Amino acid sequence: MTPEHTVAEAFNLGDRIQDIRPYGHGLINDTFVITTTTGRHVILQRINHRVFPEPVRIMENLRTLGIHIRRRQDEANFGARDLRLPEIFSARDGKDYVTDAQGALWRALGFIENTHTLAAFTNPGQAEEAGYALGRFHALTHDLAPARLHETLPGFHNAPAYFARFLRACARPRRVSSDTALLHCLSFVEVRSGLTRALETARHAGRLRLRPIHGDPKLDNFLFDAKSERVVSLIDLDTVQPGLIQHDIGDCLRSCCNPAGESPADIASVRFDLDICRAILGRYLSETRDFLTPDDYHYIYVAIRLIPFELGMRFLTDHLENDLYFKTDWPGQNLFRARVQFALTAAIEREEERIRSLIAELSQE
Repeated sequence: MTPEHTVAEAFNLGDRIQDIRPYGHGLINDTFVITTTTGRHVILQRINHRVFPEPVRIMENLRTLGIHIRRRQDEANFGARDLRLPEIFSARDGKDYVTDAQGALWRALGFIENTHTLAAFTNPGQAEEAGYALGRFHALTHDLAPARLHETLPGFHNAPAYFARFLRACARPRRVSSDTALLHCLSFVEVRSGLTRALETARHAGRLRLRPIHGDPKLDNFLFDAKSERVVSLIDLDTVQPGLIQHDIGDCLRSCCNPAGESPADIASVRFDLDICRAILGRYLSETRDFLTPDDYHYIYVAIRLIPFELGMRFLTDHLENDLYFKTDWPGQNLFRARVQFALTAAIEREEERIRSLIAELSQE
């Protein structure tokens, strides 16, 4: 019996297990899909302890989040359209998780049937749906006290801390490199080091405040209904924790507004699509304008520029540290990933005036 099958048997799934197979292409956790004898599907995940040192906090956050969102969606005045969260299956001992013999934490979550994710948008309506879903998530959770959520990744989106780690990685002895791609990336970070402090400085000055965030609202974490093409769920909630909603906005646009995707065949194809940006932000702001402040609007562009730069810096640091954090399939993949994110950052910088004008226009609608 495989380790994942042994763990799966420890959960109360309501059915017998027929099959377990690897599922998805996540860079952090190990994910499997269980098929039961009645044809039901359940997601089984082993949480990466190296990335999430206290994984129990993730499960406690999921419970807190689920209770709060269900209450908000039950309120008569909040509208009829809901966002679905994956069901949490309890273990036979009553916990929300199972710990295996090696100390790893596993969880079983409901599989939301008849849905799919997208590699890229094929029409503006899909982009609007992503904006709606993220806006709805923030509208449902903005009144959840951040103190009720654990930090599952302490320092997540702390760009100054990422920059400090990058500097430490650069200072480690290594062979002098003539790799022009690496040298370009190192220079790219150096000349933009001041950008890393922008949002943290605003937060400490009281211009931005902590709220619950999703933490990873990239395109493939939006589940689209197979028939209606409406987003029915935001998944991958491990990084839900207190943060700045600008981080979520920036990360959503980073992921969605580059039609070339995360692993383009040609880095020169990377661009920032303003039409997609307009569609996402327009629907997002229609869901959130009741509680956004002028400062929230002001820092949206800063976040759009910062988040791909921050992620690129993290990929570059991981490359310098011999790929300790992000899974790789080939040597140099994290360096390539960094180059993609830096190319997107540069594209955003070229469109700064138009992006700022778009934000100002949409904030007045």
